[in-house]
Amino acid sequence: MRKYIKFTLLLLFAVFLLWFFGRNLDWKEVGSSLRKAEPFYLGLAFVGICIGYFLRAVRWKVLLRPITEADLRELFATTTVGFAAILMVGRAGEIVRPMWLPMRDRRVRPSAALVTIFVERMFDLASLFVFFSISLIWFKAPAGRESEFASIELVGNLMLAATILGFVAMFVYHRFSAPVISWFERFTDKAWVPGRVRALFLSLLRQSAAALDILKSPREIFWVIFWTTALWFAIALPTWLIIRAFGLEMSFIDSIFVMGVASLGSLIPTPGGAAGAFHAATAGALLLLGVSQDVAAAVSIIMHLIYFVPAVVFGLYYFFHGDISVERFRSLLSSENAEREIETDSPDFVAEN
Repeated sequence: MRKYIKFTLLLLFAVFLLWFFGRNLDWKEVGSSLRKAEPFYLGLAFVGICIGYFLRAVRWKVLLRPITEADLRELFATTTVGFAAILMVGRAGEIVRPMWLPMRDRRVRPSAALVTIFVERMFDLASLFVFFSISLIWFKAPAGRESEFASIELVGNLMLAATILGFVAMFVYHRFSAPVISWFERFTDKAWVPGRVRALFLSLLRQSAAALDILKSPREIFWVIFWTTALWFAIALPTWLIIRAFGLEMSFIDSIFVMGVASLGSLIPTPGGAAGAFHAATAGALLLLGVSQDVAAAVSIIMHLIYFVPAVVFGLYYFFHGDISVERFRSLLSSENAEREIETDSPDFVAEN
């Protein structure tokens, strides 16, 4: 019941954001701007985003390597299905990837997939904020927009600082993971600690330590950084192409600024792939750059579609050509199911059963 209430509230919030986004728009002008978009540039952007999903799969393979080998084709399939789920239900769909992959590739355990996605997100945030911060060096706010730009710059810098602290915590945990896990084993070995919670927590700690073994190898760190950088270029370039499709004369640096603000909006966990929040953030960034309100709205709508449509196309293909039922797919969205899958993956559970 809590799950459905939460989803309903997020859905209502998304509807509110969409209303807020479109309340003052002239939708005839928005439609006119959409029709004028250059299909050639949009097609190139679509291809670029497809490459981005492939690069996500390649990087995931590198992150899983310290724990287990994984099939690249299954990683790509799982990545697209996962992002299709995010479009459907919002950030709650993130749980689909670590649950789906083990059913496609038996060598990968749910907890291993889960912790590597956490590490992946840390590298994503770090790369995004580095791109964003670099763009701010050359970015000049239009006259009269200095206060809005200052607010965006402050939020970006605060999130960059938080990401740096997250990486410091990862390095510290990796360095002292053995005594930390040992301490938690002793501390939780109490009658009042539920066995299921203990098994789940210790499993995640062990798999996190294993996933962070990439920090031991400069070569592995290099490849993760390399593929992460390539991934965000594969997102930034389509962003610039979409902007160009509407005849807007903007630099690549401007497109990185737009991508950064749009990504901040996408962190709001509303259904529809941050529907409403993404559109408002993207349009707001374009307004700061002097784009008219109706054109900014049209660009944000197309950008959201091109970011997610490739995942839907590939995700539906792999979903209908797989051996997983619709009911099973729905169950993957359940946090209770995720806990159960990870719990059965833990050594304590195996030993007890």
